Amino acid sequence: MRTRIVLTAVCLALLAGCATAPKQTRNICAVFDQREGLFSSWQSAAERTEKKYGVPVPILMATMYTESGFQPYARPPRTRLFGFIPWTRPSTAYGYSQALDGTWDHYQSQTGNWAARRTNFSDAIDFIGWYHYQNSVDTGIPLNDAYNLYLAYYSGPTGYKRGDWRSNGQLQQTAQRFARMAGTYQQQLQGCN
Repeated sequence: MRTRIVLTAVCLALLAGCATAPKQTRNICAVFDQREGLFSSWQSAAERTEKKYGVPVPILMATMYTESGFQPYARPPRTRLFGFIPWTRPSTAYGYSQALDGTWDHYQSQTGNWAARRTNFSDAIDFIGWYHYQNSVDTGIPLNDAYNLYLAYYSGPTGYKRGDWRSNGQLQQTAQRFARMAGTYQQQLQGCN
C-alpha cells in the first residue's frame, strides 16, 4: 500500500512538471536542467531539431521564450467587446510555438507528423526549427540571423519579403529583444554541463 502511494505521488509530480513552464526562463542551462526528465529532455529535443534543420539551439529556445514564455497552453489575450466583455482572440496562435492553425496544419502535412501537438515541447521545437528553415529557404535569411528570422517568424515569409515589418516599430523592438535573448542563450549554453 505504501509503495502504491509513493508511486502515485511520483507519477503526479512528473505529470505536473510537464504542464507548467520552467521557473527560470532567462537562463538556458536552468531551463534545460528543469526539464531533464526520465521521459523527455528539452535539451535533447532542441539539439535534435538543430541537427535536423540547422537552426541553432539558442535561436530555437529564444523563439519559444519570446512567443510563449515556455507556457504550453499559451494563447493571445481575448479582445474586449465594449471594453470589458471578453470576446474573440485576435488569432489562432496556440501552444509553445504560437503556431497558427493553418501554419500548423501545413507543418503536419509537410512533415507527415500528424500526431504532433502544439502543447508538446518536442513537437513545438521541431515546428519552430522547420518554420525557421522554411523561412530561410524562402527569404535567404541565414539560419544564424536571429533578428531577421524572428521578423519572418512573426510576419511569415511573404510578409517579410514585402517588408510589412518595416512599419511596425513594436515588432522591430521585439525582434531586437529576441536577438539579444538568443545571444544570451548562446553565451550561457557554452557553460552548461
